[in-house]
Amino acid sequence: MEFVALMKERRSVRAYKNAPVDRALVEEILRAAQLAPSWKNAQTGRYYVALTPEAQEKIRACLPSYNQKSSAQAALIVTAYEKGVSGFSGTEPVNELGDQWGAYDLGLQNMLLCLRARELGLDTLIMGIRDGDAIRAAAGIPDSQAVFSVIALGYRDQDPNPRPRKPLEEIVQYV
Repeated sequence: MEFVALMKERRSVRAYKNAPVDRALVEEILRAAQLAPSWKNAQTGRYYVALTPEAQEKIRACLPSYNQKSSAQAALIVTAYEKGVSGFSGTEPVNELGDQWGAYDLGLQNMLLCLRARELGLDTLIMGIRDGDAIRAAAGIPDSQAVFSVIALGYRDQDPNPRPRKPLEEIVQYV
């Protein structure tokens, strides 16, 4: 698929078919996510994948009810990153953003994850409203990592319309 068409086809899907996602596909998608650039090639992104219904329910229970409903029947991927690495020189942040560079790097990875999933015929929904402490406990995420998001991954059971984008004049300034 042509890249621009792929970007335009990607949607935040909130209804999934009752069809399991194969582990080999998940691994192919995560290999694509690993290709994203990162601070000094630190590659601090981490993924916790819930493929079984039991594992999915443990993670889904950490989401608000509307995200539980929106992610029903989808595999779930918890994204996290190692704290204190991206944006740091030794133990000191290199600028005012500090650990936000880890979030930036993981965001780049997550976008590649979403695009590769779409290219392979799957869809995603990135959910940032969640109980991070409950997810940490449910997925066994160490304290050295920041819990970032939960991504639903599955086969769409709806065809959502594209959302409007702001005009460039509203978001771009040439300096």
